[in-house]
Amino acid sequence: MLETAEEIAALQGLLDRSHAGATGHLRNIVHAGRTLTAEDLAGVLVGMKVLSVATVTATGEPRISALDGHFLHGTWTFSTAGSAAKARHIERRPAVSVAHIDGEEFAVFSHGWAEQIFPVDDDWKETLEHWTNYYDSSPLSWGEDVRMYRLAPHWMVGYAADRLGVLSRRGIGVDSA
Repeated sequence: MLETAEEIAALQGLLDRSHAGATGHLRNIVHAGRTLTAEDLAGVLVGMKVLSVATVTATGEPRISALDGHFLHGTWTFSTAGSAAKARHIERRPAVSVAHIDGEEFAVFSHGWAEQIFPVDDDWKETLEHWTNYYDSSPLSWGEDVRMYRLAPHWMVGYAADRLGVLSRRGIGVDSA
C-alpha cells in the first residue's frame, strides 16, 4: 500500500461523489455493507490485478481487453505495446473505463482518462520500480514501444458482496464503514 493519507482522503472523496451521483439501480446494489472504502481498496488491490480496459474506436465502437494493472497512489497503472489498437485508441480518445472483478467477491469500476506516463513525470521512477520489482524485469524490456499509463479517474465505485468477509479473508482489519 503506497497511498498517503492525502491520497486516501482524495480517493474517498471520489468514491463518495461517485456513489452519490450513481443511479438508483446502482445504489440498490452497492449499498451499506457492500461499499468498499478507499482504505479497503488500497488493502485489497495489492499486487497485479487483471483489468478490463474499455477504449473506443474512431467510429465510436467499444473495445475491451485485459491488461495487467497495479493500483498505486489511489489509481490504476497499466501498460501495453505502442503497436496495440488500445494504444492508438487512447492516444486519440483517452476516455476509458476500467474494471477489476474478482469473481463474485468484489469489484472496482472506474471511468476516467488514460494518461501516458513519461520519464519526465514525477511518478515515472516509482511506477517503473514498482512494476520492475513485481515482475523481476523492467516493463520497458518487454518490447520496443512499451507504454505506461495511469488512470485519471472522475468516477469510481468499489463493491463487495460481503465487505467484512472479503476484508477478513484477505487479512485486512475492518472498521464499521
